[in-house]
Amino acid sequence: MRVLILILLLTPIPVLADIVVPTRTIRAKEIISATDLQLEAQQVSGAVSNPEFLIGQEARIALYPGRPILAGDVGPPALVDRNDLVVLVFDRQPLSITAEGRALGRGAAGDRIRVMNLSSRTTVTGVIRPDGQIEVK
Repeated sequence: MRVLILILLLTPIPVLADIVVPTRTIRAKEIISATDLQLEAQQVSGAVSNPEFLIGQEARIALYPGRPILAGDVGPPALVDRNDLVVLVFDRQPLSITAEGRALGRGAAGDRIRVMNLSSRTTVTGVIRPDGQIEVK
């Protein structure tokens, strides 16, 4: 009898936890709102359990109703889309140069993307600033 109790105590028991699932199909590049989410009791490792983390984020892939949302499935909203006209900034005090460019990629603040300088037709890589400008280093 003691052996049976010991086996029962040492056997892992699956525990259901509240995770966040979409209430509708959320397409990639869509911003997630509170009405798009609901909590469900499921056992999924790596699934997001806090809806506040997801609200205002952008879906990186299509999210389907009832399926768990993983942290890698969402990210900050993109500020720059491919082919957008952007301002390139090279800032080394006391020198500051700005130029117009065309984004060759898509990204959010802090992402590195390639941009074509429209004046010289050269391709440079820069970091997206929170204001949407591209800082070239």
